[in-house]
Amino acid sequence: MNIRDLEYLVALAEFNHFQRAAEACHVSQPTLSGQVRKLEDELGLKLLERTTRKVSFTKNGLMLVDQTRAVLRELKILKNMAAMKQNAMPTSLHIGIIPTIAPYLFPHLSMAVGHKFPTLQLYLHEAKTHQLIDLLEKGKIECAIMSRVRETESFVAPLLFEEPMKLAVGKGNPLANRDIISMSELKGQKLLMLDDGNCLRWQVKKYCYQFDADEDTRFQVTNLETIKSMVAANRGMALVPLLAALQDNKGEDIRYLSCINPEPKRAVVLVFRHGDSLRDRYEQLIVMIRNYMENHFMMKIVENI
Repeated sequence: MNIRDLEYLVALAEFNHFQRAAEACHVSQPTLSGQVRKLEDELGLKLLERTTRKVSFTKNGLMLVDQTRAVLRELKILKNMAAMKQNAMPTSLHIGIIPTIAPYLFPHLSMAVGHKFPTLQLYLHEAKTHQLIDLLEKGKIECAIMSRVRETESFVAPLLFEEPMKLAVGKGNPLANRDIISMSELKGQKLLMLDDGNCLRWQVKKYCYQFDADEDTRFQVTNLETIKSMVAANRGMALVPLLAALQDNKGEDIRYLSCINPEPKRAVVLVFRHGDSLRDRYEQLIVMIRNYMENHFMMKIVENI
């Protein structure tokens, strides 16, 4: 038995398909299948029920997969501890980011990391909040950037920055000649929102409830760029996070108004496991991101790590 065989087993559990698991492990299907069968022989246990259509795990197989995931997580911790003894960043970091942040922050993040930690290779995993939590629990990613979540016994979530939201209106909207709007003026207005499962939806809804605005239910939208396109076509208005507003290819078709009384914001955090051996390195990453956001976007953070 070796570590690679255990990785094959976990990949097979992830994909429930020999070919896709083999591709993920960068080996041929016969190689992966043969090593898993060899593992069964070595353990004296039947781990899989094999049919022509699918792969299913036996009870013993499922128990072994759970334990194997824990072993691989501990192995990663050992490697990280070795890197820390050398006072160095790990050579790679798998980081998850939610879809309403990833396309707007990751280019800045990768550039800043490249300057500060030139030997560190970032791997991006874009997914919704509940999916990122699952990836963290399985050890598929080391940390994740998302909107604020409640800290638990398993995870900590220090603040990276608070991102203001702008009111996006089309050039044909009567508000388009304004620079500033009070949130109380949204009373009776309808706002475009993302669909269920996006944390930004509930953050916007919170402000709608507070100021008697409502959701524009004509459109079911899954990403911010579609919302911006609808606004540009004068099909509605929306609260858009600052980074998404700044990275705009709609030209003069959208006007972004600053909101006051209060300024709507969302808290963006870095989530990682309690007791992670890389905590000191994450704290360096947090400081770097905070400094970058303050210097480039004037998002000043005073919260301690």
